[in-house]
Parts: sequence; structure tokens; C-alpha cells
Amino acid sequence: MLDPVRPYALLLARIALGVIFVFHGAQKFLTTGLAQTTASFEASGIPLAVVAAPAVAFTEVVGGIALILGAALPVFGLLLTLIMLGAIFFVHLANGFSVRDGGYEFVLALAAGTLAVAFSGGGALAVDALWQRRRQPATV
Repeated sequence: MLDPVRPYALLLARIALGVIFVFHGAQKFLTTGLAQTTASFEASGIPLAVVAAPAVAFTEVVGGIALILGAALPVFGLLLTLIMLGAIFFVHLANGFSVRDGGYEFVLALAAGTLAVAFSGGGALAVDALWQRRRQPATV
């Protein structure tokens, strides 16, 4: 009974997650700025912060767009999951669970969501699914 709805639920999840990542990645470039983001990464003990900050910002923007489009989901889903796990470990874990206290609650939800999307097939209108259909030989 839920099979017809599943592709659209995945589409909505992809779009919601993608918008969140595009927003946060763009924020690192435009609002906070890479210099401040790098300083924040350094203060959090993130190794190679001068490389990590622009790499994370870029991956969040491009990965968010990829989620929205449903493109290269295993690659970008896993990259974004790893970034969120890094954020949990380096930034949020010491603050406990609650997002209210700066904890890892929200970041864990993003990690779980991107991991699920990475292996979901993407649902309706996913570029990955369209690409797979085009690559399959026609059956008679």
C-alpha cells in the first residue's frame, strides 16, 4: 500500500536535506566567511582547518545540490554523512545530545538522513534512477 508513495517521500527527504546543506555550505562562504569558518574549525581542533573549512563548505553546497537532483547519491550521501560525523566528534559531542545546548541531536539526524538517502535509490525524479534506466538494455 505504501509502495506508490515511497518514491515521493524519498524525493521530499532529498530536497529537504539538500536545502539544509546548501544553506549551511553557502553560509560558510557568504555569511560567516571562510576566514571565520577556518578559525572556528581551528578552535574546534579540526585538523588542517585551512583545507577542511573550504572543502566542507564546497562539499555541503555541491552535495546539497546533488541531493536535490538525486545525482551521485552514494558518493555525496556518504561524504555528507562523514562531514556530519566529524561535526559530532569535533564540535557537538562534548555538549551532550540536545541541540538546545549545542549538542549533536540535529547533526546526528542529518547524518542518518544522508546515510539513508545514499542507499535509497533517490526516489522520484532522481537523476541516478533516470541514468540507471537509460543504461539498462531494452527487454522484448
